[in-house]
Amino acid sequence: MAEAAFRRATYADLEAVPDHLVAEIVDGTLETHPRPRPRHAIAAAGLAAELGHPFGRGRGGPGGWIFMVEPELHLGSHVVVPDLAGWRRERLSAEPETAYIETPPDWVCEILSPATARLDRGPKRRIYAEAGVGYLWLLDPGDGVLEAFALTGRQWLLLGTVERGETVGFPPFDAVPFPLDSLFPFDDPAAPPPPSLET
Repeated sequence: MAEAAFRRATYADLEAVPDHLVAEIVDGTLETHPRPRPRHAIAAAGLAAELGHPFGRGRGGPGGWIFMVEPELHLGSHVVVPDLAGWRRERLSAEPETAYIETPPDWVCEILSPATARLDRGPKRRIYAEAGVGYLWLLDPGDGVLEAFALTGRQWLLLGTVERGETVGFPPFDAVPFPLDSLFPFDDPAAPPPPSLET
């Protein structure tokens, strides 16, 4: 049997995806996956908070950044939605008028899950390099590991890896380190136990 001709996904295909799914167009293929689980969402919110005050607002840090959670990026023919992205203010000086952004970020963080790890470690990592994103962080909340990469030429250079109990201090946010454990509040042995539901 002859194989069916490959049909490139269109933006209309992406718009038709139900709201309970995240949709992207990667290498011409429509990719969908469920919205993040709580552990994933909590880690994303925690990382946004750790970076937002010192680097976004300049409170206790150098400022100069704009951060977004799950922005829709149009990078060439690709439509991708990273978990977090950051732009230096001089590169994104005005609020975009569209629901998507065509200016590649300076930093991206993908939070890995079983549904997304294949894309995040594979095609999306390549797409970010091709677009000239300077830094990429991959955070695995299941294993409690963060990997940091810097773009050198068109290749990713691993800057380092941190695990639970260690401090995150990687470029471009090395001016204000923070404990990786702050992204996993339910794993904190010092946290008070939840209130009893017994009456």
